[in-house]
Amino acid sequence: MSTESQHRTRHTRISIFIIASFLCIGSLLTFARVEAAGPPTAQVNTTGLAVTDTTVTVGDLHSATGTMAISEIGSIQAELLAIDQINAAGGILGRKIEVIKEDGASDWPNFAEKARKLLVKDKVAAVFGCWTSASRKAVLPVFEKENGLLYYPTFYEGLEQSKNVIYTGQEATQQIIAGLDWVTKTKGAKTFFLIGSDYIWPRTSNKIARKHIENVLHGKVVGEEYYPLGTTNFRSLINKAKLAKPDVIYSIVVGGSNVSWFKQLKAADITGDKWTLLTISTTEDEVKGIGGESVLNFYSAMKYFQTLKNPNNEKFVAAFKAKYGADSVIGDVTQAAYLGPWLWKAAVEKAGSFDVDKVVAASPGIELSSAPEGYVKVHANHHLWSKLRIGRWRRRCCCEIYRYHRRRSVNHG
Repeated sequence: MSTESQHRTRHTRISIFIIASFLCIGSLLTFARVEAAGPPTAQVNTTGLAVTDTTVTVGDLHSATGTMAISEIGSIQAELLAIDQINAAGGILGRKIEVIKEDGASDWPNFAEKARKLLVKDKVAAVFGCWTSASRKAVLPVFEKENGLLYYPTFYEGLEQSKNVIYTGQEATQQIIAGLDWVTKTKGAKTFFLIGSDYIWPRTSNKIARKHIENVLHGKVVGEEYYPLGTTNFRSLINKAKLAKPDVIYSIVVGGSNVSWFKQLKAADITGDKWTLLTISTTEDEVKGIGGESVLNFYSAMKYFQTLKNPNNEKFVAAFKAKYGADSVIGDVTQAAYLGPWLWKAAVEKAGSFDVDKVVAASPGIELSSAPEGYVKVHANHHLWSKLRIGRWRRRCCCEIYRYHRRRSVNHG
């Protein structure tokens, strides 16, 4: 396993502490150009997918509009960047990737309808998409019924395993438990106030968090509150948190609500110099809309931050900003979304086919040593082995790194 480079680079928005994690082994992301013609279509497409002698069609299904757009637009951008790079290097099995983009519009039934269109009408070979667990749960029966393949990029609650999904984000035991261990050890935390948006991922994640806090860390949950997606008034919640005086505010507020949530915290004098707030849902994508002053010195638990210092990430950040502008930012889910097309390419080439069953069978064991976050590997349960990092938000880029060499296996569904 190769070690991460200690190059010092300058990016923006966040300083990070790498805390724990999920160590791995290495091999396989390449940008080398491939000129050779691919194998015959009849050989690589036996199930009627949208594959020709020169092209293969995939779907991109995210919220380009609605309350989740603040979080999902980065995923769309990263997936399209990866596809552009793959095409520039010769495509997959001699075929260039074409993309059909669909907008889930932050509406879960709409996600299911769009997924069905992509699989049944468009016959796409794979779909890169979804963000919330609600959208993933809405499309999952469609992918399993139609035998489609979804690359899902978001950190989520775990407790799921599907033949038809590759999970490129972290699940609960990788993200939640290690983050709680860190804040307990480093901050001496004993009391926690759990806050979340009102749908499956925050609620399930907080169930996992509560169990770990009470049964393993022997701490106490002094409050637990949920608010609908799109909520913009958190003043009552903030008053409850002030009265409870927790050691840690544990935040799983999602999408556009983050802007109001963090700005109202600052207005109420709940700031990082006086309170400890740890979030598993707020990345660079959201902070760009919130503003750095409102999150200063709060913490995020993620596997990726834009300020990671390694050559892989330096190249990725440069390519992303060259395509989307110097002011663009890259959050955890954005980077995980970027991995999807590359993991699919590796599995297709290993299988020698675009057929979903063959690609699925070839996926376990696929490794990317040149991923921006560092080494990742597809486990047999379709989740990735990866590292967790704790980031402290600052006005300027500046980075301290700590490592623990502790292992933890990923969720087995």
